Amino acid sequence: MRIDHVHLARLDLNLLVALDALLTERSVTRAAGRIGISQSAMSHALGRLRTAFSDELLTRAPDGMRPTPRALALMAPVQAALAQIQAITAPPDAFDPATADLTFTLGIPDSTEVLLMPTLIAHLQAVAPGVKLLLHTVDRHRILDDLDTGRVDLGIGVFEQGQTHHKRRILNKENYLCIFNAELVGVSAPISLDDYVRLPHLLTSLVESAHGVVDDALAKIGRKRVIALTSPRFSVMPFVVRQAPVIATMHSRLARFFAESMGLTVSPAPIVLPDVSISMIWHASNDAVPSQRWLRETIVKLRRTDRRPDTDGSQP
Repeated sequence: MRIDHVHLARLDLNLLVALDALLTERSVTRAAGRIGISQSAMSHALGRLRTAFSDELLTRAPDGMRPTPRALALMAPVQAALAQIQAITAPPDAFDPATADLTFTLGIPDSTEVLLMPTLIAHLQAVAPGVKLLLHTVDRHRILDDLDTGRVDLGIGVFEQGQTHHKRRILNKENYLCIFNAELVGVSAPISLDDYVRLPHLLTSLVESAHGVVDDALAKIGRKRVIALTSPRFSVMPFVVRQAPVIATMHSRLARFFAESMGLTVSPAPIVLPDVSISMIWHASNDAVPSQRWLRETIVKLRRTDRRPDTDGSQP
């Protein structure tokens, strides 16, 4: 049914509350007490209701007030409408992860996926086995549209943009480390600038560009590097580094994870590189949704219990 907004705008919907009380109590005095207003205010409301519905609605009788046929026909629809309004405006039910059966959609780069998903999935299986995750590769240039259209519930990555209807929370800040196979490249940590620019590099780029922050930093000191491979996938890099005489520069947490897992060497970069902030971003309409809040708080909690260093030798 098409909603007639003009007609509804003329009607004070609070009158429906008064009508329900009047039809239930069949007394102006008792109806007034039921909703906490004065008897005169309820009498005034009854007068307005009679005008709005073009019907007496309640008439005097020896045993009190008697509803008209029109009033009797209104009882069930009015109560149903008020029940729906109450359901819409009531605070959301508490979220119980143990019994929840739902799917969250996340936009996330594979670098964060590698670090977060093992602990997050283990946690979900223990406390929320009915909660499932659907992961999309994050596109920081499209993430806001994905959030606005509901394609993604939560984005995780390097996000600096956002509008007033987006919420953002920094999970951690990281610097960069180099990662390489010391035996294949013939150097050890800390790597020198000359060795750094001499070795072929791997570059991870989510925007299909063979240019990154390392190239900007090298340009400032008049140096260049040779890029042997550009890929949008962080997770492929350690496998290449393990078998080829190349070097990669990546976020410190990920570099240490790969080095520990595959017997590789990490080293501070011999150039000044900016720190990066890993953030969660979501639409403001999901800010107070209990299930969404629970997911975000769970990710923050798991992130805090992961004591892998963010920087070279420092703790979070």
